[in-house]
Amino acid sequence: MMLRFANGPATIKLGDREVGRLGFGAMRLTGDDVWGEPADPSAAHAVLRRAVELGINLIDTAWYYGPHVANRLIAEALHPYPSDLVIATKLGARRLPDRSWVPYLRPDDLRAGAEEDLRSLRLEQLPLVHLRWIEQPDVTFAEALDAMIALAREGTIRAIALSNVNVEQLEYAVTRTPIACVQNLFNLGGGGGPIPTAERPEAVLAACESRGIGFLPFFPLAIGELAWASGALSAAAMRHNCKPAQLAIAWLLARSPVMLPIPGTNQIGHLEENVGALHVALDRATVAELAPNRC
Repeated sequence: MMLRFANGPATIKLGDREVGRLGFGAMRLTGDDVWGEPADPSAAHAVLRRAVELGINLIDTAWYYGPHVANRLIAEALHPYPSDLVIATKLGARRLPDRSWVPYLRPDDLRAGAEEDLRSLRLEQLPLVHLRWIEQPDVTFAEALDAMIALAREGTIRAIALSNVNVEQLEYAVTRTPIACVQNLFNLGGGGGPIPTAERPEAVLAACESRGIGFLPFFPLAIGELAWASGALSAAAMRHNCKPAQLAIAWLLARSPVMLPIPGTNQIGHLEENVGALHVALDRATVAELAPNRC
């Protein structure tokens, strides 16, 4: 099934793989606070299968979602994987018993995370892996990137991507290795999540556009806040006969041809609503009207 898009191109290349410009984020498949098992694992499996049925062929995950839960659910539901499915993972963070998020960026840590992704996803090679940058006093960005490049050279990683980086880090990285995409915070409301995020999202998007690099906005619905939005977003959604969450996703798609939102959910109804955003056509005036509401 091919997804049809009202705003911009339907697909984008991430490295040497072409995917639709709407993905699925697996973070919310786990228990509360991205910790532990979901209340209903069979429902999580059903959401994943429905995502593929609807034409989504990019799933974003990480071994530390749960931890160790999201990857296992993906493998249980979808392995053996469809040939066009790209599973994107992230390295560079881990969870502590108090449920906090901390950096995990030493070369040995990145390798351990990659090995866990391979094991839990039942893969022989990781198709797309983001270096998730969080400041860590004893590791530089260059050292972490070198470790990713080493993993790619030995065949563990097929394509390297970045997450939570600034323009300077992106510009440095592209001088060292091909970068398939960047995953940074970007949404209409500017809402973030539990991990400190990089600044200047518009500047990073512009840098990606200039290089034809895909941009995956994480928390595209501001952790659900935009699903219940009021004000300009709600008014515009009424004019377009859609829900605020659908308009927020459509706005991202219309904002840039390199944008690839990855909204996540643990409910099939919300998943289908998110895919419905692809049919919400926005003109440039509406895109500009809503843009000031983004921090």
